[in-house]
Amino acid sequence: MWVVRRLNYYRRIFAAYLGSGESQLTFWHDVPEANPNFRVDDIGEYYQTFVAKADYPGHYDVAGVPMLDYRGAIGLQYNPIAIAQYGLGNYNLWLRTADPERRRKFLLIADWMTANLVQNAQEQWVWVHNFDFEYRHTLRAPWISGLAQGQGVSLLVRAWKDTGEQKYVDAARRAFNTLLVDILDGGTLYTDQKGQLWIEEYLVPPPPTHILNGFIWASWGVYDYWLATKERRARDFFDAIMRTITNQLPRYDIGFWSLYEQSGTLLPMIASAFYHLLHIAQLKVLHRITGQEVFGVFSERWERYKVSPWKRNRAVLYKVLFKVCYY
Repeated sequence: MWVVRRLNYYRRIFAAYLGSGESQLTFWHDVPEANPNFRVDDIGEYYQTFVAKADYPGHYDVAGVPMLDYRGAIGLQYNPIAIAQYGLGNYNLWLRTADPERRRKFLLIADWMTANLVQNAQEQWVWVHNFDFEYRHTLRAPWISGLAQGQGVSLLVRAWKDTGEQKYVDAARRAFNTLLVDILDGGTLYTDQKGQLWIEEYLVPPPPTHILNGFIWASWGVYDYWLATKERRARDFFDAIMRTITNQLPRYDIGFWSLYEQSGTLLPMIASAFYHLLHIAQLKVLHRITGQEVFGVFSERWERYKVSPWKRNRAVLYKVLFKVCYY
């Protein structure tokens, strides 16, 4: 069974990386950019630009909702994270250009996110991925993600601000509540032995993997919910997860590059070039939001890693070795 899964994984990945036409990578691998126009004190443009994602050149359903082509056995699928990011990119462009077509696309996605928020077996409100996905352990459909919850909240509170329609904030509140619930109870929250709180992008059997970019993106959803509602519990939760990130950032630095996650493997899982750039952009955003110097220190340090040919090449070789050993 393991051999079959690996063969299916390699067929799909090689088709995505080496084949012609669009794949899921077309959507994900834009140029990560912190958005200089976001506001710290109010809901406005999203924290990253997502301009390329707003003009995604891949597949859409008949209503105009983007779908990702994972190739292989997975094929064409709705991914709630990608759908939210597409909507947020169009929201940014709506605010910049006043183009009504951008607003239409943004609200189309807000309506999709509202309609597709469902209760799981533990009666938590979630967005689900209805396909199996290869990870450390295969994620079995219907699987959920703290990243999807956070970015869905970020989109819905902007729809509420734009339209004043109650359905959007009601959906945002239901999705936000799931971020506060332990994984074992149907939510996306993990509490470690030190009492630190983590929002998990991928929910796998212990030990959790603590994917950095997904945790940070999800944290912005918590911050947005607080900006929109001023609920004290949201602010307290945001402060708690910021303490986790600030305490744990040194563990994601291996002296020449950043780590993608806390993989629990003998060789840690190093970030790809794309995710290293994303980490830098995300830390710049957190530096502005929180004013905490640690985020500025690590973003500058990781920038220096990026511009060093020796460190870049070392990171590539390390990544190849990790893939050979574990994928």
